[in-house]
Amino acid sequence: MSEVKRHMVAADEAGMRLDRWFKVHFPQVTFAYLNKLTRTGQVRVGGARAKTSTRLEAEQEIRVPPLAFDTRPADLPKSEVKPLSREERRLFDSMLIHEDKDIYVLNKPAGLAVQGGSKTHHHLDGLLMGLAVELGERPLLVHRLDRDTSGVIVVAKRRAVAASLGKLFATRAVKKTYWAVVKGVPKPHQGRIDVALIKAKGPNGDRMRAARDGEEEDEQHAVTFYAVIDKAGAIAAWMSLKPQTGRQHQLRAHMAHLGTPILGDVKYRGDEGLPEGVPNKLHLHARRIVFPHPRGGTVDVSAPLPPHLAETFALFGFDAARYDRDGE
Repeated sequence: MSEVKRHMVAADEAGMRLDRWFKVHFPQVTFAYLNKLTRTGQVRVGGARAKTSTRLEAEQEIRVPPLAFDTRPADLPKSEVKPLSREERRLFDSMLIHEDKDIYVLNKPAGLAVQGGSKTHHHLDGLLMGLAVELGERPLLVHRLDRDTSGVIVVAKRRAVAASLGKLFATRAVKKTYWAVVKGVPKPHQGRIDVALIKAKGPNGDRMRAARDGEEEDEQHAVTFYAVIDKAGAIAAWMSLKPQTGRQHQLRAHMAHLGTPILGDVKYRGDEGLPEGVPNKLHLHARRIVFPHPRGGTVDVSAPLPPHLAETFALFGFDAARYDRDGE
């Protein structure tokens, strides 16, 4: 486990929220994990306890405790670092859709967790540990996807690249497009959802819901642009979703808020009354990502549909190829 680290808030970071600062400097830290660190007093700002919503001031000191995932295999004796097994290498190669000197862009399959936990031992971050043997430094996740969400995810090959991309991902310089199939058809067919979210307990674990009056202190601002691409009568709609913020379960909670939960979403009742023949898996796919490359130019990568979404598209007659020809 690494030691406690102390960081000074830069002048251009004054006024930034603590959770946004962590997203820039430690993109692997989830909001839930940061919330736990602040709630238990392990993260401190200016020597005092802080909240995720705390606004930073220039030259304040931020105390960052040892992070659960921050032991770098590249820093360990070579005898203790395990390279990717043949099966792990095959899995990683099957996900790879773009690579250059600085980054990987992967097409994560549904069901593969991005990071480990007390009951999660097979995850993408574990594969990146194995890659440290080849690269000399462990690659770092720049952002995250839910376990059951498939699609594009960006990995930096070095810490310096991760820091550069972390700043980009904290702005609107990164354009993300998700595809989803939802129950019913949203009205109107396109629009902007500006609904703050708050975490709540549910029968299937934590979920996000719309914040209510009096909950402003704990709410997370969340904005999503949506559009119906095609529909199967009144049964289901194929959606294009473009999040402007990156909150936990944001797209899933926003679609449920409209009354059209994503098919197969057990947390938001999208698994109830599924049309016949539709696989009971989350129908949410990170389809495309566009962002400036740290060395110049633009990265623009799209991920093919996972098998269960392709099956549902065929069932409803949705034509992904036609949409690609018309532009996104």
